[in-house]
Parts: sequence; structure tokens; C-alpha cells
Amino acid sequence: MAKKEHISETPATQFLRKQGVGFSEHPYTYEEHGGTAVSARELGVDEHHVVKTLVMQDDGARPLIVLMHGDRKVSTKNLARQIGCKSVEPCKPEVANRHSGFLVGGTSPFGTRKAMPVYVEESILALEKIYINGGRRGYLVGIDPKVLTTVLPGRPVHCALEE
Repeated sequence: MAKKEHISETPATQFLRKQGVGFSEHPYTYEEHGGTAVSARELGVDEHHVVKTLVMQDDGARPLIVLMHGDRKVSTKNLARQIGCKSVEPCKPEVANRHSGFLVGGTSPFGTRKAMPVYVEESILALEKIYINGGRRGYLVGIDPKVLTTVLPGRPVHCALEE
């Protein structure tokens, strides 16, 4: 019988367990700047089902999280319009780390250091299962996307652009 690889807890998995959310664990070999294309390839899943967690900020430098399909990018103009601010831009990696408590490449929307508003590309919620970062580089968790609006709570938006 094969021994299951032990995955140590992260703030994200602790948060999910505390909320009673069931999830599957998916470790993979992390590649610097590989993004969701690498994790999707390593797990053998469609990149559209891999959700990236992006730490951004509004025009007042207030942090927020955007959850987007791995094979799409965020239209910051559309997002800003929908959330009622002038502009939205990605945070610098060190600022994102400070807000989330996670290293870029290992950012999860669960168990962040700071409470931030969460915006979810609405089409993600229609998927049966998603793979999202579990709080460390090279580690995704498989969950029901409805969790994004029930335990976070994420607000649905339409801001996806084809890559």
C-alpha cells in the first residue's frame, strides 16, 4: 500500500477545517513563474478549473482579493467599475505578502493575515470543482466553488479577459 504524502497544515487548511469545509489535497512540483499552467499540467486538470488568488488594491491603496480562472486575466477597468472605485491594480509582491501572510505563488484566499474583500469571477461559481491554492507554493486544494461565497464571503463579478 502506497504511503500518502503528509501535507503539513497551513493557515488556509486550518481555516477550511475550522469552517467544516471538505477539500482534497493536491501537492505538485512548484516551478518559479510557472503559474496555473504548471499546476494544471502537474495535476492533469483543465487550467480553467485552477483558480488563481490575486492580491490587488483600489485607488485608495486598500487591499482586495480577486479570484480568477487560471486561463484568464482580470480586466481591472471592469472590476473597478463594478466595485465602485476609480482604479484597481495588482499589489507589488512584498505588499501582497504583507496583506495576505502568504508568499506570492502560494497565496490562498482562506486564512489571510488581514481580512480583505473578495471578488470572484462569476463563471467560477458554475464549475463543479475548483483547484485553488492551499497556502503554500506547490499545493492546491480541491473544493466546491460555492465555498467561495459562503465562507469567505466572495462577491461575484464579471471581469475575466481571455489570456
